[in-house]
Amino acid sequence: MSDPRLGMIAGPARAAILLLAVGEAQGGKLLSLMRDDEIREISAAMAGLGVVPRETLNAICDSFTDRMQHEGGIAGSYDVAEKLLRNTMPAERADQILEDIRGPAGKSIWDKLAKVDDQMLANYLLAEHPQTAALVLSRLDSGHAARVLSILPEPRTLEVIERMLRIDGVPREVLEDVERSLKADFIVNMGKRAEVDPFTRMADIFNAFERQMEAKLLGEIEARDAPTAERIRSLMFTFEDLGRLSPTAIQAILRAVEKDKLPIALKGASDKIKDLFFNNLSERAGKMLRDDIEALGPVKMRDVDAAQLSIIAVTKELAASGEIDIGPGKEDELVI
Repeated sequence: MSDPRLGMIAGPARAAILLLAVGEAQGGKLLSLMRDDEIREISAAMAGLGVVPRETLNAICDSFTDRMQHEGGIAGSYDVAEKLLRNTMPAERADQILEDIRGPAGKSIWDKLAKVDDQMLANYLLAEHPQTAALVLSRLDSGHAARVLSILPEPRTLEVIERMLRIDGVPREVLEDVERSLKADFIVNMGKRAEVDPFTRMADIFNAFERQMEAKLLGEIEARDAPTAERIRSLMFTFEDLGRLSPTAIQAILRAVEKDKLPIALKGASDKIKDLFFNNLSERAGKMLRDDIEALGPVKMRDVDAAQLSIIAVTKELAASGEIDIGPGKEDELVI
C-alpha cells in the first residue's frame, strides 16, 4: 500500500475499488452495513471511477493480487453502482442514493429549484437569455413562476411570457444544457417536468398572480395580441367561475376548504358567489358565516386574493380526483 500512486486516490474511491474487487455479493453486503452518507460518498466515487489499472488495483487489494492478475482490471460506472445498490438494499433507499449521484440525467433539479429564493432566481434569469428564462419558468410550480415573473422588469416579463406561450417540444440536448447550467449555479440534481400546453400553463400562472398584476399583464398582452389574451382568459379558472358549479360541487368544496379561509375569500366576492355558498349551508351555518364575514372588518385585497386562490386550488384538486365536475371546457384543461 506504499505505492505512491495511491496518494492520488481518495478514500471513497479506494473503498469503491475494494467493493468492486471482492465481487457484487460480498461488496453489497459490506455496503448495506454502512451509513447512508457513506454509501452516497462511495457510490458517487464508484459511478465516476472508470477503468482501474491492474497495477493500482493490486496496490489497493494486494491480498487479491493473484486473482486480479488473471481477471485483469475492473470497471466502475453508474450502471455498475446502480446494479450493486439495487441488489443489496430496498428500492426506495437505492433510488434516493442514485438520485443524489445521478448528475445531469437525474430527476430532482426542478423540485429543488422550486426551493430557490424568488429574488435569487429572478436575478439569475435576468442575466440569462429570455428563451432560457421561459424554459425554466415553464417547468416550475405556477405560484413560484408567478412570483419570479412579478419581480422581473416589466419588458422582460412580457417577453418571457410570449416565449413561454410559444414553447413546444424542447430537444433533449437543449434541456440537458439548461439543466447542467442550473446544476452548476444551484448545486442540485437534474430533472424534468412533464410537458403541458403553454397556454394552459400560462393560464395557471396567471391564476396565481395577485389580482392587480394579473389585470395589468393581461391588459399589456391584449394590447399586443388580443387573441392570445383571450385564449389565456378562457383557460383560467377564477373565483367567480364557482358560480357555474352545481350545489353538489359547492357542498364538496365547503367540506374540503379550510374554514378560516372562507370568510376572507367571500369578503371580496360578488353577492352572487356569497349567495351561492350561503344557499348551500344550513340556516345556522349560514348565519355563522355571515357573522364571521362581518366580524373581519377591513381586509387587505392581497389577503382576499390568497384566500380565494386557496379555495380555487381545493376546487381543482376535487375536479382532478373526479369528486366534482367544474364545467364543460375547463376541467380537462386545468393544470393541477
